Amino acid sequence: MSDVDLLVIGSGPGGQKAAIAGAKLGKRTAVVERVNMVGGVCINTGTIPSKTLREAIVYLTGLSQREVYGHSYRLKQDISVGDLSARTQHVIGREIDVIRSQLGRNRVALLSGSARFHDPHTVGVQGEDGTELTVRAERIVIAAGTRPARPDTVEFDGRTIVDSDQVIGLERLPASMVVVGAGVIGIEYASMFAALGTKVTVVEQRERMLDFCDLEIVESLKYQLRDLAVTFRFRETVASVERHGDGTLTHLASGKKIPADTVLYSAGRQGVTEDLDLDKAGLSADKRGRIVVNADYQTEVPHIYAVGDVIGFPALAATSMEQGRRATHHAFGEPVVGSLTTLQPIGIYTIPEISYVGQTEEQLTESSIPFEVGVSRYRELARGAILGDSYGMLKLLVHAEDRTLLGVHVFGTGATELVHIGQTVMGCGGTVDYLVDAVFNYPTLAESYKVAALDAMNKMRAVARFAG
Repeated sequence: MSDVDLLVIGSGPGGQKAAIAGAKLGKRTAVVERVNMVGGVCINTGTIPSKTLREAIVYLTGLSQREVYGHSYRLKQDISVGDLSARTQHVIGREIDVIRSQLGRNRVALLSGSARFHDPHTVGVQGEDGTELTVRAERIVIAAGTRPARPDTVEFDGRTIVDSDQVIGLERLPASMVVVGAGVIGIEYASMFAALGTKVTVVEQRERMLDFCDLEIVESLKYQLRDLAVTFRFRETVASVERHGDGTLTHLASGKKIPADTVLYSAGRQGVTEDLDLDKAGLSADKRGRIVVNADYQTEVPHIYAVGDVIGFPALAATSMEQGRRATHHAFGEPVVGSLTTLQPIGIYTIPEISYVGQTEEQLTESSIPFEVGVSRYRELARGAILGDSYGMLKLLVHAEDRTLLGVHVFGTGATELVHIGQTVMGCGGTVDYLVDAVFNYPTLAESYKVAALDAMNKMRAVARFAG
């Protein structure tokens, strides 16, 4: 006999949905989570805090209104950490209450402590007081999440040298900052601090940033960040970082030296699996702490599943939620219709935002798929003028023969919301003709779909005239 039918390790987006799915199927379900980490990294130090921080920065700096009221416009002159953290803590508190309420309503037991395997069906939950509760489970879902990867050579102190979890806890706003790593998290924070007036230098060993995104969109973002005085150092690696009193000196392998108040390391994420004693369950993790799973999120031990960031790409809250639900349904023989669609939108919460779904121009060109491009620029839209956004754009990639949508790429205000219209059309197998014929509210940014669709249609018509 087991204590529970389903035990979920971790209460982040994947763990929550896995547990609630189990409860909805009438299974005895429990979630293990460390004290003060309900909601996981997503709620406490990652997705929600960083996006709330971004919203507070855009509002308090008046950045989005400067095209209307002038480039010196600022809602608040002296923005403090307190101004920013007040809003962040409010949202975190509210989200934690929502999660606790959801788990409680669904009769999911919340076990406080750190989990470690005793055997494939038994998990020990060690509380803060050192006592251990032993739980036996028929099925187990590992949703332990990740933490920032930290190079052994760097002395993190949480004040002058910080990782992406520590940066939201800074006691003061730095006048200058070096961001090591131009991935999603690094560029998001680089844009936020630049908007606050911090002099930011981004160091990246690759030739370009966000190389999975549309090149034109990334170039537009780079232009906007340079306008906020961000300096980029591509094809550069950090040799060492020295602490000097209240500041730092970053030495690059090329010989350059960059002084700054703070250094933010954004060197990827590491799965939080080292303390789980996976070997006692017959499992193992790679050097990044990630667990290998099959298409149904099963590990090499059939009754143990893993979901979310701990299994690697795409490591997004939205996909983790769906993985958690699907893992639980598979575990208890509940039918799961279809596979997790490849049409998963990517949202990058830089200032300004980037979001896309589908393929890029580079991918289509490499695959020799004929396509046409339709572009709409916010400056041509009434809503763009009202919002004060003249740099935003929406790009549609349309199959040149069957006219289906192959990709949607958005840059600017509301990009992460706007992309879902294109995602829905693509998911339903719709063509550019639908967008040409559709009527959108006026004035809206959604109208950009019609403008871009007409642009693509006109280009295809011009080609057809010569081909005909």
